[in-house]
Amino acid sequence: MAKKTKDARIQVILECTEHKDSGKPGTSRYITTKNKKNTPERLELKKYNPILKKMTIHKEIK
Repeated sequence: MAKKTKDARIQVILECTEHKDSGKPGTSRYITTKNKKNTPERLELKKYNPILKKMTIHKEIK
């Protein structure tokens, strides 16, 4: 049986960095999980923004 310890995985919200500058309404956000022990800094991933119709950098906001 596995040890019951504090969960290292947390849910984070990723938001598009280029969307605010475009002036278009709406936001592009994704929810994912990360291991806070392995990656204590904020997460940055390239994800698809359906409003801008291209791949953009999404940064962790929470």
